[in-house]
Amino acid sequence: MLRTTASRLLANVRVAPKAFAPARAFSTTAPSFFASATDVSEKVKITLPESSFEVYNLEKPSLDLEFSKEEVIDMYTKMVTMRRMEMAADALYKAKQIRGFCHLCTGQEAVSVGMESAITNSDQIITAYRCHGFTYVRGGSIKSIIGELLGRECGISKGKGGSMHMFSPGFYGGNGIVGAQVPLGAGIAFTQKYLDIPAVTFSLYGDGASNQGQVFEAYNMAKLWDLPCVFVCENNKYGMGTSAARSSASTQYYTRAGYIPGIQVNGMDVFAVHQACKFAKEWTTSGKGPLVMELNTYRYGGHSMSDPGTTYRTREEIQHMRSTSDPITGLKQHIVDLNVATEAELKAIDKEARKIVDEAVKEAQASPEPDLKEFWNDIYQPGTEPKMVRGREPGESHYY
Repeated sequence: MLRTTASRLLANVRVAPKAFAPARAFSTTAPSFFASATDVSEKVKITLPESSFEVYNLEKPSLDLEFSKEEVIDMYTKMVTMRRMEMAADALYKAKQIRGFCHLCTGQEAVSVGMESAITNSDQIITAYRCHGFTYVRGGSIKSIIGELLGRECGISKGKGGSMHMFSPGFYGGNGIVGAQVPLGAGIAFTQKYLDIPAVTFSLYGDGASNQGQVFEAYNMAKLWDLPCVFVCENNKYGMGTSAARSSASTQYYTRAGYIPGIQVNGMDVFAVHQACKFAKEWTTSGKGPLVMELNTYRYGGHSMSDPGTTYRTREEIQHMRSTSDPITGLKQHIVDLNVATEAELKAIDKEARKIVDEAVKEAQASPEPDLKEFWNDIYQPGTEPKMVRGREPGESHYY
């Protein structure tokens, strides 16, 4: 029974590793930046700063990386598109078109983009409720993400999940209960090992969830069975409105499993995130067991749209992070310095991203709200539904 269930869970993961091709709603114009096809495949070498990694019971990954120019442009394209998408969500929320919860990843774009660039379709990701960016890089269209936020039929969860509950192939959400996704991630990694699937699961959580007991229970089970699981603490310095220093006796989250090696990464540098995730995948899939990774990052906005984000930190702090550590600005400078593209060419990408996101917003706004009958669907696996499901009142009961 367990094997049957596990096989169904990961039925589509036995696919050939993908080439680096960021999932987005439009094609980059990168090839037109160069004189010939050989230009985009030309390699550029990058050496990361020594400060990119700190390790615990582990040797540091190499600081030397190599990418094609096309790969670097793809990273930039995804990051600026993601930020534009989140800015659009911000405006829609303030216009009261998006209601309820809405958690934006503005400032944290290097995390999902760097991770996705290092893995394949066979690898799995599960995270907490700041999930729009991960949904996008794992294949969700901009229209489907905005549509979900608006509660429309075109939404990636058919308009029934909202900001916190988005899913796409190889991405298990978007989970609203603090820390609950961590043992679920360990369970996905268990399935991979049980079925001999040579892949890894990245189970992400925030610094605010780092003291949850279920996180440490997941550490324990993963190490007992040497599961191919990377426990990723996405440390943006604040759990809701509480700084990490006020909530955690130890803020070196990468060391906190004790018996599991750890690595701390500059999460504002997409190249450092890529290298760390590539290293983590090689470590876990080689049978060495789980790894704990801490990605030091920063959110520019509040915890959610209902939080101004300035009552527990200063505007000067936010501005300092924007001006000194912005992941997109940093990548843009690398691209120019490496002669991958000019500033004018990058502005063309920015302009196209703005256009595509704006068009996707209009399409999502034009989509109708889901039919009321949809609220009775997707509760059970098709074919396993009971005869009846109760609503709030007897008159709302639904018969299949």
